[in-house]
Amino acid sequence: MPTSGEALTKKLQDENAVNISESYENGTFTDAQTVCRDLLPHLEETQDEGIEAAESLWTSVADGRVRLRIDNSCPQTPITVHQMFKESLEKYGSLNALASKKNGKWEKITFSEYYCLSRKAAKSFLKLGLERFHGVAILGFNSPEWFISAVGAVFAGGIVTGIYTTNSPEACHYIAHDSKTNIMVVENQKQLEKIMQIWNRLPYLKAVVLYKDSIPERHPNLYMMEEFLELGDDIPDATLDYIINSQKPNQCCVLIYTSGTTGKPKGAMLSHDNITWTSAHCSRAGDMQPAEVQQESIVSYLPLSHIAAQIYDLWTGIKWGEQVYFAEPDALKGSLIDTLKEVQPTSHMGVPRVWEKIMEKLKDASAQSGFMKKKILSWAMSLSLERNLNCSSSDLKQFWTRLADYLVLAKIRNALGFSSCQKHFSGAAPLNTETLYFFLGLNITLYEAYGMSETTGPHCLSGPYIYRQHSCGKPVPGCKVKLVDEDTEGNGEICFWGRTVFMGYLNMEDKTKEAFDEDGWLHSGDLGKLDKDGFLYVTGRIKDLIITAGGENVPPIPIEDAVKKELPIISNAMVIGDKKKFLSMLLTLKSVLDPDTSDPTDILTEQARDFCQKIGSKATKVSEIVATRDQAIYQAIQEGINKVNMNATNRVHCIQKWIVLPRDFSISGGELGPTMKLKRLTVLEKYRNEVDSFYEE
Repeated sequence: MPTSGEALTKKLQDENAVNISESYENGTFTDAQTVCRDLLPHLEETQDEGIEAAESLWTSVADGRVRLRIDNSCPQTPITVHQMFKESLEKYGSLNALASKKNGKWEKITFSEYYCLSRKAAKSFLKLGLERFHGVAILGFNSPEWFISAVGAVFAGGIVTGIYTTNSPEACHYIAHDSKTNIMVVENQKQLEKIMQIWNRLPYLKAVVLYKDSIPERHPNLYMMEEFLELGDDIPDATLDYIINSQKPNQCCVLIYTSGTTGKPKGAMLSHDNITWTSAHCSRAGDMQPAEVQQESIVSYLPLSHIAAQIYDLWTGIKWGEQVYFAEPDALKGSLIDTLKEVQPTSHMGVPRVWEKIMEKLKDASAQSGFMKKKILSWAMSLSLERNLNCSSSDLKQFWTRLADYLVLAKIRNALGFSSCQKHFSGAAPLNTETLYFFLGLNITLYEAYGMSETTGPHCLSGPYIYRQHSCGKPVPGCKVKLVDEDTEGNGEICFWGRTVFMGYLNMEDKTKEAFDEDGWLHSGDLGKLDKDGFLYVTGRIKDLIITAGGENVPPIPIEDAVKKELPIISNAMVIGDKKKFLSMLLTLKSVLDPDTSDPTDILTEQARDFCQKIGSKATKVSEIVATRDQAIYQAIQEGINKVNMNATNRVHCIQKWIVLPRDFSISGGELGPTMKLKRLTVLEKYRNEVDSFYEE
């Protein structure tokens, strides 16, 4: 059965009207008035067919349509990305939208300028031959050019696809080929070199645009951003408007590729409605304010190829008129705090590893400070933590807590860039108790969000009015969650329903069918519990669940978190034991990161050295500890693991053997994904010899 897109094209051909697919392909619109006149009746005819034409809740083809999950709980009229931008333009046109630093000064553009630049980009994409539902892939760090290219790609009828800057040339090739990328937008010479290596194997790739650095040598179909934006000047506004008006809310406009930790990356197809509905309703559940109430300011620094950053920074920014400041490319290597201090955002979102890094930096600074400063900070943080955990206390205690906050904690928040920050979000991975409590000690509540690429980011959200410790909040109003296959303790697989739920995996019909049950609920693969008030607690991942040789189910994350909490020297802990007789553990130590590469060095962090001194070791390097099996440290680690074992649910959950690895996990080492998630299968393969040694008879 042909898709609605195919039916439209055939209708146009049958009636000797213009062949729009041909126009997309060669980028020529020589007689715009004729094109518009001939197309108008057909576009108007099919405009109403749009959403109703789709019968299935899923598709695996780029030009497919899906039936939207509209019901009484989420009856809002679906709109396209362009309609969302136009609505915001009317309200926020004169407000600053994007800010980036050039030569030490912030350069800002308004929403009106942002919209005009996006239209210019759209016309230029068309001029270069962007075909309907083909990809525009963006490979680079967050910038105004990233945003303008993304929005322009959608306006032009393409599908925007982010690629991680850490991807290898082969990984870039897979995504570009799978998404039929017509135009690639790259940041700099380093990323350009990757594409030059694979260009001759990308039959759909027509042009590459470079938005930083200058072109080292001219190459056919290679453009600088400035010249690219002028390419489409001869494309009439009417031509672009017809393409924009032909778009439907239930068609694909964004592709988010999963990290591919268990096989080939999957392209999660997100519709206009996924993007516009989620931007409007999930952000409000987290108490993000429209600019007419308060213009939110945020710092964009996490990879935009990941749904968490893209929905929070890009699309929600358009919806509510937020001012987005772009961090420096070395943000995660240390400059993020400088940007935060300068911007003083009203809202901030980080993955758990970012919050952990801030915590470790503060602990290192505290370890180097004098005795009295340490004591005062400890006193202030303990008062704040107690108040945040217990909520109620005596008038006298409340007085001391307010005093401690004013004299001590407010200064620390200001030094972090959080003096104006009203909301601090954490997503993309579970937050451990140590980090949660540390920030509560600074009087900063971390609101956890939970979702997937396949739910357009947040499906459940905490916020100032929806909060419970260790929970990721409740489903966003209009979204639903259910648990299936619950065990005796109430743990079941988390399943999703709502307007956030994706269209399907591009070119992967079987994987798409596997993701949904017969009623159309999306299965997450995560384990969770719901309390009596509807708060969701994520307790593990089905694929991560360890099933021992004796058939016992062991969730590894609580054990790993307990070990890290007990032993401040430990950076990463990973439980081993699937199909094994007992549990073992791989450990890494906290080490200073190389400021240029963010790779772990051999030097212990200040906090780790402080731990060593307290137990009588003079070690300052990881290699010293591992090579000599430092007696004091190894004994302390064993004692810490013994304490964790004492609190284990049963003997099966106890760690019997462990090893300290010579280097901490990292993205470059392959053990961590782009959002710092642990890639367990990769770790098992990389350290196979160490793992095998645990179980040798």
